[in-house]
Order: sequence, then C-alpha cells, then structure tokens
Amino acid sequence: MISFFEASLKQLSIHHTGNKLLEEYYKLSDAPLKIDDEVLGNLLMQYFLKPFEKVNEVYRFYHPNDNLELNEVFHFVHEIFENNELFHEDSQQLAKHLYDVANHPKIKSGELYVAYFEKVQIEGEQLDVVGVFKSETKDTYLKVYPEQDGFNVSYEQEAISINKLDKGCLIFNVDKEEGYKVVVLDQSKSSNDSAVYWKDEFLKLKIRNDSYNQTNNVLGVYKNFVTQKLEDDYEISKADKIDLLNRSMKYFKEKETFDIEEFGNEVIGNAEGIESFKNYKKNYEQEYESPIADNFEIAESAVKKQARAYKSVLKLDKNFHIYIHGNKEMIEKGYDDDKSMNFYKVYFREEE
Repeated sequence: MISFFEASLKQLSIHHTGNKLLEEYYKLSDAPLKIDDEVLGNLLMQYFLKPFEKVNEVYRFYHPNDNLELNEVFHFVHEIFENNELFHEDSQQLAKHLYDVANHPKIKSGELYVAYFEKVQIEGEQLDVVGVFKSETKDTYLKVYPEQDGFNVSYEQEAISINKLDKGCLIFNVDKEEGYKVVVLDQSKSSNDSAVYWKDEFLKLKIRNDSYNQTNNVLGVYKNFVTQKLEDDYEISKADKIDLLNRSMKYFKEKETFDIEEFGNEVIGNAEGIESFKNYKKNYEQEYESPIADNFEIAESAVKKQARAYKSVLKLDKNFHIYIHGNKEMIEKGYDDDKSMNFYKVYFREEE
C-alpha cells in the first residue's frame, strides 16, 4: 500500500533521547544533517521507508479532549508542513516530548530521527511526509577487506543495521482535520508499558475505521469467539472449531462485502450461535470503543493477514497432525473402549 520508488529525502535531523527515570538525558543537535553522499542517502531511504511497504493499517492522531492541537506530535508536524523553516526546531521539540513520555524503566535510550520526504505514495496518492523514527538496537559488524596478498578483518561496535528499524511512523500531509494519515511501526515484542509508549503515549494514535480495519476486526473477533467463547459455553470438538474457522475464511475469500445476517446463516448456521456471536461482537465494540459495521466492503489484504492466524491443524498427541481444509463430514471422532483411547476416522476417495 505504501511505495517510495519516486520518493526523495529532503531533510533529516538526529537527536538522542535517554530514559528520564534512569537519570539519562537527551542531547539535541544544533542543525539538520547534510547528506552529500548519494549512497548514504539511498541507505537511509531504505532504512526509514522499506519496513512500511507491507504495513496496511492507517491511523489518525487524536487527543482525549477531542482537540487535535493538544496532541504534541500533531502540533509540531503541522507546523513543519505549514512552514518548512521550522523543521529542525520542531524536530528538537519532538525529541523533548519523546523524552518526557518515556516513563518506564525498561524503555531504551536511542537516536531519534526526524525526516522530511517528498513523493511517498499511499493509497495511490503521492504526498509529502514527515517521518519520525527511533533506533534502539545496536549490533557489531565485521568488515573483511583486502590487504597485501590476502585479507584482513576489522569490526565496528554499536552500529545500526539498516534492516532493523525499531520504531517509526510516517505522517502524510493529507486529511489534516481528521488527524492526518499515519502509519506506524513498532518492533517491540512485549505488550508492557515499555512497548506501548511509542504509539499510545508519544504519538497518541487511533486506527482509521476503514474496510481494512473492519475486516481485520471482525475476523479477529470471530476467531476469538470460536476458540474461546464457544469452548467455554458448549462442548465443541477441535474438528468442529476448525470447521467453523474454515467456513468463515471461505466466506471472506469468496465475498466482496460482509453482511452479518448472511454471515451468520451461511457460516454459523444456528440461531443460538448467531445470537451469541452478535452479543460477543457487541461486547468487543463496547470494551475497545471500536465499532464494527454490520455491512462493509471486505479488504482482501486483511483477509490474507488473518488467514495466517487461522489454524486448520488438528494435533493428536505427538504422533499425528491432521490438516482439515473442507467437509467436516469426512472425519468422525470416537472412543475405543478396549484401548481406552480416542480416535478419528477419516474418509477419502484418493490417496495423493
């Protein structure tokens, strides 16, 4: 969805932010970086932009008081878009803001990069972009080079890999009144306060409620409904759960639009289950303040993403895995009294 084959990097400022709770400090540069080396410029473009090529979710800036100007990142980025002469000054303010919100002892210090790009494409539109990135992970690199009749080896410590962007966001100069279009990246593995501060505390983002988000959410809600809610409320076999998941994925791959009544009848198939799913969906909407429409266009990219999380494997002890892709009537579950063991009987026409 994001491409940068015509993009160019126009400005770049680099600062360092520490962890305030650990009595580390921030260090601000006095001026933007001058990039005279074309190779360096291309490497920076790859480092900053390439990780976003497969990002689909689009966010908006927001503020709990419904006043976007109170969102610090929105405010400073808006100033940059309005007056590019303020770029470096506002990049310094962004570094100070990041330092102020890093209120967790496990938040790592690192470099903060603020960049200005031209002609970055999102959803078919080329736009100016302000990028904000943070590098936290450092690596050691070996360098082999020729020397006399052979080769020698050197190394560089505390170096940054251009293939490992830790945190970043791209803010597109469009839809200002709605909080701009923003895409975000955070490679943190955990979900504690040290991981969520980038998106929730520093940027203050909420996801755009478009067809991608609607598709992604309803598939996620249905998966949890089948694997958690049905298991708690009913005696349902793993084969039946896999069948319900397979039928839902088939529905989303074949249809162009989602209709909750049609989905309930074709996929769930009984009134009690349909009502239970509707209530489960409603509770999700209330808990996460994320409404999901009863009718919307299905986003193919969201279906592909969720398909990776939909498991169709029935694991039996450590001996067998059964992949169930279709008709659940072709598999029967039973119990052998003589062996005191469960069994599955699988019907098929040809062995491949």
